[in-house]
Amino acid sequence: MTDSQNLTGGQDHGAIRVGATVRRTPGHWTPAVHALLHHLEQSGFDRAPRPLGIDSHGREKLSFLPGETVGAVRPWPAWVHSDEALTQVAQWLRDYHAAVADFVPPAGATWREGGTWRPGLIIGHNDAAPYNAAWQHGRLTGFFDWDLAAPLTREQDLAGVAFSWVPLHARHVVAAEGFTAFSERPRRLRAFLHGYGWSGTSTAFAGIVTTRVHAWAQTVRDTAEAGDSSYQRMVCNGVDATLELAARELSELRF
Repeated sequence: MTDSQNLTGGQDHGAIRVGATVRRTPGHWTPAVHALLHHLEQSGFDRAPRPLGIDSHGREKLSFLPGETVGAVRPWPAWVHSDEALTQVAQWLRDYHAAVADFVPPAGATWREGGTWRPGLIIGHNDAAPYNAAWQHGRLTGFFDWDLAAPLTREQDLAGVAFSWVPLHARHVVAAEGFTAFSERPRRLRAFLHGYGWSGTSTAFAGIVTTRVHAWAQTVRDTAEAGDSSYQRMVCNGVDATLELAARELSELRF
């Protein structure tokens, strides 16, 4: 019998490692996410979990990404906010966008936060944050927890990842995570955009991030109102209000 291990973190909890796999309770979005992950596997993109179907207990089954995670303890390890990590994440996102560019979701695909794919959009991870990353021997293995994958533009996806890794969240949030070098954020944003290959200015991009964060806050409220219990807990915990605070702080910064 293979030993199992409860995995920490996440809004939903309940993820279990069984050998080289992860088992989780599926949702209405799971078939669409598995189609996306299958496309990545077929494309040769190996820095995301592989979908392995549904197990005998009705749980989704995914391959386990090996490596270290930040876990549930704050502050995070110092390497999370290193320039090397920032560059690796930007390069991961560039490669992911190349791999997902020709993915067309199956007819009737539904996503946890809603939205409908159309030509010109991609399906983004939508939560490629430090708490969803795995690192092994100083290298980014990839991102897990694809439940929030959703249709959006490349700009919006890039903005969300920059928000998490520069980082550009509210000052009290990132300070608790171990980042206090606030004067370094303009430089780090430029380094992130350079690593991805973004050709626009960091000042213009900061405006895109601000718009994205406002939209994120509204999505949290909308998904909670639609009955998603995890998002209802997020609203009770003030996640949407903290995002709005972050957007206000961002609008006052100069990049």
